[in-house]
Amino acid sequence: MKRVRIRYFASVREALGKSDEALDTMAPTLAALRDELIARGEPYAGALARGRAVRMALDQVMSAESAGLEEGSEVAFFPPVTGG
Repeated sequence: MKRVRIRYFASVREALGKSDEALDTMAPTLAALRDELIARGEPYAGALARGRAVRMALDQVMSAESAGLEEGSEVAFFPPVTGG
């Protein structure tokens, strides 16, 4: 079990009604953490659904879902950013 800090931004934050939380998890990767959160049901299931475009950062670095989690990792979930 490891404790990670999760931060939510933009529309993900709005859907969940919170900007961050600490979580004890056994998830070895970002993908497994996302699946664990989705399994909580709504509003996580809708905000982080596999069909939705959601970007992830691990310790403030954009990361692939295969990135490994460590004790104390900071994970961020946010929608893709578009420019104008």
